[in-house]
Amino acid sequence: MPDAGNDKQSSAPRRGFPDQEFVNRTTRAQALMEAQGLDALLLTTEPEVRYFSGFLTQFWQSPTRPWFLILPKQGKPVAVIPAIGKECMARTWVEDIRTWSSPAPDDEGVSLLAATLLELVGPNGAVGLPEGPETHLRMPLGDYRILLEWLPGIAIQDASAILRSLRQVKSEAEIEKIAYICDLVSGVFEDLPGLLHQGMSEIEIFRRFKIECLKRGADDVAYLVGGAGPGGYGDIISPPSNRPVAAGDILILDTGSIFDGYFCDFDRNYAFGHASDAVKRAYAAVYEATEAGLAAAKPGASCSEVFAAMQDVMDRAGAMGNDVGRLGHGLGMQLTEWPSNRPGDETRLEPGMILTLEPGMTFEPGHVMVHEENIVIRPDGAHLLTRRAAAEIPIIR
Repeated sequence: MPDAGNDKQSSAPRRGFPDQEFVNRTTRAQALMEAQGLDALLLTTEPEVRYFSGFLTQFWQSPTRPWFLILPKQGKPVAVIPAIGKECMARTWVEDIRTWSSPAPDDEGVSLLAATLLELVGPNGAVGLPEGPETHLRMPLGDYRILLEWLPGIAIQDASAILRSLRQVKSEAEIEKIAYICDLVSGVFEDLPGLLHQGMSEIEIFRRFKIECLKRGADDVAYLVGGAGPGGYGDIISPPSNRPVAAGDILILDTGSIFDGYFCDFDRNYAFGHASDAVKRAYAAVYEATEAGLAAAKPGASCSEVFAAMQDVMDRAGAMGNDVGRLGHGLGMQLTEWPSNRPGDETRLEPGMILTLEPGMTFEPGHVMVHEENIVIRPDGAHLLTRRAAAEIPIIR
């Protein structure tokens, strides 16, 4: 399959987006809103607010303050945010910024939000709010109930499908950012055998990997899981331990590193000293399964078909099971996005969608093998954003 990576790391894309990017997003959203009969979208989470505004800040990590963005059926978004964020929001294309002094637990922006919604949609308007799977409401439930009491005539509708359809297909500017961080981290993974050695603890390995990603230009290594074990690994989501790696250990590192607010998400496997025949066969199986996923991931194919293509390879290789429930997912402003490569997900692939292919299998009791690549769907099929993993498991001497 075509490969978006190069032998040398590419130069970093321009940070941020031109205003036209947000004009395009808003125009597409408002067309979908009109079709659903919505007068506005109410957005409360970091990726949704950022998608329509460009508001990028680490301040979301504090749960003290809620942040709101309203997208009316006509015109630009309106921000209703704590005063501490006004200067940062003013650097975006958003012009109408309404603030309150926060923290204010007795009225954490609720009255201002209610007044703004009444102004924009009227007392009997329809407001869309995402309510479906993989969404959440980032404001206190008590405040949300008060908001509804103050807006008795406004109808709240589920806008999950609108936001999903918008964010699933990336613009070329978004794809460029994801391709860059995929390429950067691919280089770190390729050079990792020269940075590790037997006797290092898992904690030291994780730290070495993070430092190297940051040194090469990643903004953050927000997600890093994995682990090492004799003859294979099982649990890969627990924190790294102080246990030193030794000959015969198999290591996996799975990272979601970030550039300008966009994620990569892929893993690599390594053997210390040597790999058993069972490990080699399992590695070959998930590698071949990834090849099948690459071939299947074409415009018009469903995510369930991509899943089936990968799972069939692993079944034929003697897989003993997979409890994860899916073999990859959407990727972008969040580490995982819609859709999922799983049975029953009939989402049809379109050019511009970015996915992970993540076949994983239990190859012997207590030992799994997982492989992951990042791809973008183009008219002619899947193109790799990550540089393809080695065809055989790398050995760290």
